[in-house]
Amino acid sequence: MSTFDDHTCLLGEGPLWHPTRNTLFWFDIARKTLFSRKGATRNEYPLAAHYSAAGWVDDDTLVIASETALWRFDIGSGTRTHLVDLEADNAVTRSNDGRADPWGGFWIGTMGKTAEPKAGAIYRYYRGTLRQVVGDITISNAICFAPDRSQAYYTDTTTRQIMRIALDAKTGWPDGDAEVFKDLAADGLNPDGAVTDAAGNIWVALWGAGQVACFAPDGRALRQIEVPATQPTCPAFGGPDLRDLYVTSATQGLKKPGAADGMTFCIPDVSKGLPEPQVIL
Repeated sequence: MSTFDDHTCLLGEGPLWHPTRNTLFWFDIARKTLFSRKGATRNEYPLAAHYSAAGWVDDDTLVIASETALWRFDIGSGTRTHLVDLEADNAVTRSNDGRADPWGGFWIGTMGKTAEPKAGAIYRYYRGTLRQVVGDITISNAICFAPDRSQAYYTDTTTRQIMRIALDAKTGWPDGDAEVFKDLAADGLNPDGAVTDAAGNIWVALWGAGQVACFAPDGRALRQIEVPATQPTCPAFGGPDLRDLYVTSATQGLKKPGAADGMTFCIPDVSKGLPEPQVIL
């Protein structure tokens, strides 16, 4: 394991490996900044609000989620174009975890800015329409998708349960009721961001435990990787062969942060990942 970027984030989140630029993007939600890094070059994009998650549209463009909207973001110029409001009339909430789905849609979760109970939800943006897919969420996280398109995963971190919900094979919209995939309550573990690999295993950051855990599609625990930060927030596969696991972290709430808390890490040759799907606008 190595430190990919030593900038200390207050609330690092939303790592995205852009597959055509071979570049990692991530956010510090609390400090309102988008970062990118390729090799030794790190770029910073100051933002005017809390942004948390991104998907890639093409070589030059991202979709990024703010506390009030989804935006088309030009990487070269840093300019934004409004796509759709996201709880724009609700001053209590902001965006949190999000990820593109295999159909070209973009899922984004919201939450209260101070984790107000059940203030948030999870939405899907698809072909110009934003629709709520899960309601009554306190801390939205772990949004990711089975590689065979059969289901989506998500969590309300406060429940300590990772959920799964079947998806329509043609459209990607939820098809049925959600069910518990993995209950981590007995172990006192807090699931945060997550990503799936090519085999369908789910890799989830465990906030407060300094770990990323891997679970098989049937829920069996396969592996745990220690990271040098107490509060890992989200993993993402990247690198030349999509075998490296990048992990963001946070110092928010820590009375005495350790030397590596808040940094972004790279764990080489972890598993075969999948390229993040392209968001189709």
